[in-house]
Amino acid sequence: MIKKHWPDLGASIVVFLVALPLCVGVAVASGVPAELGIVTGVVGGVVVGLLPGSTMQVSGPAAGLTVLVADAVARHGIQALGVIVLGAGLLQVLLGVARCGRWFRAISPSVVQGMLAGIGLVLVLGQLKPIVASPIALALGLLTVVIMLLWQRTPMRVVPGVLVGVVVCTALAALFTSDVDKIVVGTLSADVHLPNFSLLDTGVVGTAVVFALVASAESMFGATAVDRMHNGPRTRYNKELVAQGVGNTICGLLGALPMTAVIVRSSANVAAGARTKASRVLHGVWLLLFVVLLPGLLTLIPVAVLAAVLVHAGWKLLGLGDLVRLWRTDRAEGAVLALTAGLIVATDLLTGTLVGLLAAVVKTAWDVSRLSVVETPEGLALKGNATFLRLPRLLDVLDGVDREHVRMDLSGVRHLDQACGQAIEQWVDESRRAGRTVELVGRGEPVRR
Repeated sequence: MIKKHWPDLGASIVVFLVALPLCVGVAVASGVPAELGIVTGVVGGVVVGLLPGSTMQVSGPAAGLTVLVADAVARHGIQALGVIVLGAGLLQVLLGVARCGRWFRAISPSVVQGMLAGIGLVLVLGQLKPIVASPIALALGLLTVVIMLLWQRTPMRVVPGVLVGVVVCTALAALFTSDVDKIVVGTLSADVHLPNFSLLDTGVVGTAVVFALVASAESMFGATAVDRMHNGPRTRYNKELVAQGVGNTICGLLGALPMTAVIVRSSANVAAGARTKASRVLHGVWLLLFVVLLPGLLTLIPVAVLAAVLVHAGWKLLGLGDLVRLWRTDRAEGAVLALTAGLIVATDLLTGTLVGLLAAVVKTAWDVSRLSVVETPEGLALKGNATFLRLPRLLDVLDGVDREHVRMDLSGVRHLDQACGQAIEQWVDESRRAGRTVELVGRGEPVRR
């Protein structure tokens, strides 16, 4: 039995080493105590890891939710965070039970990439302040990023580069200087608390809905990506959505950070050779042992070092390479991505994402509504989808017709909406009153004669 799960044991240690600095970094960047990030990692590993849904996907606090959490804490206070996360978790459970899991995959990829890019940019910009706080902080931050980048090219890259960067720079700070801000760690008994339902109002409810939708979307997109990395069982999306909801419900009851499935930890899990759920469950156990037995080690880590870790994570979310490739292949999709990301930076995550979705819908409607209006020796031939989006073009052509007999061929029209149908009816009536002969063919008499 032990031999069977040996690969999962090794993978769990790798995922734990990747998750630890990220859990702490996301918590600090979100404006909550560092240990609450680890609590969320524990719940994501032990609880969600045991539930059905996905096999290789690892859950925990995510950089993609940092902007949302920081904004929620600033608006409603940290005491309301538990209520928000609890509400988001319950909504996720309901969505999963209602079999809405796969619907999240129907969102335009350009909007998803734009959302991640916007979050990444906000994350990078938000972490610049602690990095440039002093020359020493700047040096530690830059060195952390350099180590993380270079370590992946060494034969020892099985050890996570993020861990190496944090350990090396923390050791240098401890040996040569104490003039840098360090992580402040409280106690679990003081920071873990039941949600305060007296803080419940419309703003809190609205924030919980946003948390639920964004966290669900990120988890479902992540599941699709992780399934492409391995040959094991595929994700069952509705059950995975329920599992994420259960995890967030428990995190809300504990006053901890919200969770999603995290692509960085999930890909590390697959790359380390995990075969079953045991690896992600064990990584949660290691996090629990650490926060209980060795929380004092976190106080040695400079804030600038964790900020550098998040800058690296934000840069990967930004995905400039994907933006360039998308712009080259489809500029309209690239524009939707850039619009979504830009509005997230300029306003907030909800506004940017909603406007991006609206832009994607309009673009799709425009692409689908392709109507060809061709003048023939007999009159006009229409082909494609005649919708209100193409009404100005249709009216221009109809107004330009100047002949006594017109044969209008509608046999090539796949869809004729009410706006275009009424425009054709009106033109036919006016033409006949003017003494012209109009012959309509195709589409089974779509307009009155």
